[in-house]
Amino acid sequence: MNLPNLLTLLRIFFVPLLVAALVQENRTHEILGVPVTNAFLALGIFLAAAATDMLDGYLARRWKQITTVGTLLDPVADKLLVSSALISLVEVRVVSSWMVILIIGREFAVSGLRSIAAAEGYTIRASELGKTKMATQVVAISLLMLSVQWPVLSGAASLSMWAVVIFAVLSAADYFRKFWRKVDVQVKARRRRELLELARKRRKAQRAAAAESRAGVKPLG
Repeated sequence: MNLPNLLTLLRIFFVPLLVAALVQENRTHEILGVPVTNAFLALGIFLAAAATDMLDGYLARRWKQITTVGTLLDPVADKLLVSSALISLVEVRVVSSWMVILIIGREFAVSGLRSIAAAEGYTIRASELGKTKMATQVVAISLLMLSVQWPVLSGAASLSMWAVVIFAVLSAADYFRKFWRKVDVQVKARRRRELLELARKRRKAQRAAAAESRAGVKPLG
């Protein structure tokens, strides 16, 4: 287990802490003698988790430690972090539920495409649109958390969420446009090979059965 993968796992560990901080409204914690509200605590946890996302990718590329496990686990950690934050923000009524459903639905669709592609030997890396969507999500979620404490930021947070929705739809369309045809052709070719192989085995078994049947017939007289 290398350091980039450990950072990815750390991001997953932050998820329950983030949810716990967000859903407990109007509470203040004292950290090193400084009073910190739940909104700021949640924001700190979220930004720390988002920082591990940038750091693990940078270190993996710099140290040439890009692994299949890391490539597959990194987007899962991102989706867990973002989905838990958005669902918790719906719970505290600072974001529209339909936006969150659309964004999370998009994540499941792209994850499904990644899984199918991985099974066929393809690795779908994050595109530029996908990276832009992730950066926009970090900004939007941060503004939503701050708007809990400062309602004046609600307008900016709402605009940011609209940007997230747009980039989410565009990046999903881009992934499916680039990879669905490749994956679909690969799956069909594999199934065709499997059917041909099965047909050959059946013909071979039939010929063997026919040969045994002829050998077992004794001539009369």
